[in-house]
Amino acid sequence: MKYMDVLQQVKTKQIQPAYLLYGTESYFIQNITKHVKKAVLGENEEDLSTYDLEETPVQEVIADAETYPFFGEKKLIIASNPSFLKAKPDKLPFEHNLEILNQYLTQPVDYSVIIFIAPYEKIDERKRVSKTLKKNGVIAECVPIKDYELRNWINNLAGSLKITIEDDAYELLEAELSTDLHMLRNELSKLSLYAGEGGVVTQEMAESLISHSVNNSSLRLADAVMERDLYQAVSIYKDLVKMKEDPIGLIALLAFQFRTILQVKLLRQKGYSQFQMQKQIGSHPYVIKIALKREGKFTLSRLQVIINKITETDALIKQGKMEQELAFELLLHELVQNNHEAVK
Repeated sequence: MKYMDVLQQVKTKQIQPAYLLYGTESYFIQNITKHVKKAVLGENEEDLSTYDLEETPVQEVIADAETYPFFGEKKLIIASNPSFLKAKPDKLPFEHNLEILNQYLTQPVDYSVIIFIAPYEKIDERKRVSKTLKKNGVIAECVPIKDYELRNWINNLAGSLKITIEDDAYELLEAELSTDLHMLRNELSKLSLYAGEGGVVTQEMAESLISHSVNNSSLRLADAVMERDLYQAVSIYKDLVKMKEDPIGLIALLAFQFRTILQVKLLRQKGYSQFQMQKQIGSHPYVIKIALKREGKFTLSRLQVIINKITETDALIKQGKMEQELAFELLLHELVQNNHEAVK
């Protein structure tokens, strides 16, 4: 079942004896777990047990499930890392007795709920235990959202926080936060506190308040180079260093930005639309939109000179001919000071 379908069931107190939450989207896993815990235990967590199935055999988990709760009417058991659901299970110093698990799932007790958390991209649905879980419980797909779904998620979260977001701010949020739902929730909560209930989040507000990603900081670094603002370029570079980014990685990010501008310029000359450019290059729509605004500031020859200089600096560092930080700062100086060729 899809995440939203499972969450809706849980919120309406349609609780099943067993859940399998699989996938790599931890936000979905944590949110379903939170709501199941609330529905089963309320405010009482004394009858909550947690296990790591890389350290504990599943038969011990089942033994716990079959033991009456001590403090309330229901108990909740959370068992993580059921690698026996993968096509190739992990090697462990003990054996999981899956026959006992299958028997329990077929005839579960009415006072226990088990949540199996499998943080894997895939499980082997052909296995008997997977089929038994699907038949007698709920299997929830907790997979990352797609890029095209992100705006709906921003809308839903903004609605729950009672704020409105301007279109330009949407694009910035999409580019900065990608599909990281934990970060998205945190950053929107921060914006809602600033904007207030019923407030409007503008692009300027988002730019000043959200925690900048490394990728977007490289966009701002490219902007500083284009504006011939050496102070701003060095300041952004220092911020990136504080984010534990090394100069080699920053050179790669800077190279990516200017190569994207070059690709967009070439495709624009061929008459490509913004959507066609996005499909051709494979970058986020916001990245293409920004590159389209920038490409007019450069001639093709100037872009090639910049890319060549970045490539040369990368080679100097990797060959050990220049210290990393010095090489990168000299690169910024040269790009800023020489960025004056007239656009043809």
